Amino acid sequence: MPAPLLILLAAVLWGLLGILGKNAQAAGVGPLEVAFWRAALGGGLFALHAALTRAPLPRGRDLWLTVAFGVVGVSVFYGAYQLAVRAGGASLASVLLYTAPAFVALLGWALLRERLGVREGLAVAGTLGGIALISLGGGQGVNVTVAALGWGLTAGFTYSLYYLYGKTFFARYAPTALYAVALPVGALGLLPFVSFSAKTTAAWGSLVGIAVLSTYLAYLAYSAGLKRLPATRASVIASLEPVVAAGLAALLFGERLSPTALLGAALVVGAALLLSVGGRDG
Repeated sequence: MPAPLLILLAAVLWGLLGILGKNAQAAGVGPLEVAFWRAALGGGLFALHAALTRAPLPRGRDLWLTVAFGVVGVSVFYGAYQLAVRAGGASLASVLLYTAPAFVALLGWALLRERLGVREGLAVAGTLGGIALISLGGGQGVNVTVAALGWGLTAGFTYSLYYLYGKTFFARYAPTALYAVALPVGALGLLPFVSFSAKTTAAWGSLVGIAVLSTYLAYLAYSAGLKRLPATRASVIASLEPVVAAGLAALLFGERLSPTALLGAALVVGAALLLSVGGRDG
């Protein structure tokens, strides 16, 4: 499959995440249990993949840093995203996830001493302005509350840590080997906070879909596409994710952002694109 189509496939699969999560929650599965099964089932698939391909797992200091990443980048990220879906809706959660590039710019400046220039400043300002417009605009079936914004921004922040972690470790190890460690650790981190419920066949279908489609296959497709495509182009194509999520949420759940909120969403995604297009290719 051509590299651009692989990235597009990943964006569509990630766009299903909020939809499938909302379906599972509607079937009686709590948001943290949804996050737990995503990490547990997805981690099992990556562990099997790593074992079959004999991919070396991180060891020593790298292992402990991967464990720490599993707690923050999986436990907190997966949980916050599903809580954002419950609080505000699938489309709002997906848009707020795209605050991650602005967090990356700020973290890179604060921790890695990377330059924070005019482009980065404009992107951060655009992200903040977009959030403000979303807060003011709301929409049909979209609940813009403190909880929805808080969990959505927490998801965006923890998602941005993939950059800091990946910049070092994705060049040393196969992504499947890293996820084979990080996702099970993330599931264990969520376990004390999960109240397990009886699940219908439909609920299990949504949970398996999240693990197989929106986690395992999405990560594999994006990693494969990124090997043959500059990071800039990959980021631009992947930015279709919130568009897919918002379109499906409108079709299936009647979620519709108001014109003001749509302008805010466009600012958030536009800021992410500004940071992606203005950066160097990987």
